[in-house]
Amino acid sequence: MSEKKPGALLPSSTILLVRDGVAGPEVFMVKRHHAIDFASGAMVFPGGKLAPGDSDPVLQGRHARPGRFRPELTSFAFAAIREAFEESGLLLARAKGESRLLSAERAESLASWREPLNCGDRTLREMAEAESLDYALDTMVPFAHWITPEPMPKRFDTWFFLARAPEGQIGLHDGSESVESEWIGAQQALDEWEAQRRVIVFATRMQLVKLARAKSVDEALANAEREPIVDVMPVLDKTSFSEPHLRIPAEAGYGVTEVPLSRVGK
Repeated sequence: MSEKKPGALLPSSTILLVRDGVAGPEVFMVKRHHAIDFASGAMVFPGGKLAPGDSDPVLQGRHARPGRFRPELTSFAFAAIREAFEESGLLLARAKGESRLLSAERAESLASWREPLNCGDRTLREMAEAESLDYALDTMVPFAHWITPEPMPKRFDTWFFLARAPEGQIGLHDGSESVESEWIGAQQALDEWEAQRRVIVFATRMQLVKLARAKSVDEALANAEREPIVDVMPVLDKTSFSEPHLRIPAEAGYGVTEVPLSRVGK
């Protein structure tokens, strides 16, 4: 019997949009629709697969302030901006020639673009050209890089980004892929998962663990800029424990190296 081949890697992006709260950084999270085939019903950060338009060289050359990261991550950063806007209406962009990010009113005026972008009928380049926008890649910091393990049939090569949420923009779920949304403290989300009041998958929880160490958005961004990113592809260990565990590298800095498989997807 031939060995089953691992699924192809799907380039994907996720973004942690954060703002200062009373007890530390709050992050925007959405609840996935129960009909979605991946992480259905779970609380997640906005994100999804890269679209062809995210790699448009004209988009990259004319409609963004460059990011402070490796050029090969630029398409992932555009995807994160697009996915955040589609799923929440939060938009990391400026009017051309301006230094401030878009106001809440201006971002809301662009709401008619959300569904065409989501369906692939329009692109970020088209929106930038029609609305005279520059995307704020310079506000984004790479936060983590996770790869779905090889045994899984559906696999993602996912970059997580961290960015301060645009001041005044509120954020609201799209009602299709996501059915609820909220700003929530990282530690509060973890506590509610521990109390079984939330469904939060393992990779998302680990990013919350890292974010919860910061007392402010400034500290979270500074930590992300300073700390090296270690690629994480969890490995299934069936022999070292009485039940299967997933292992991740200690040098990834999450303070966790293994977790029981029974607790991974809950």
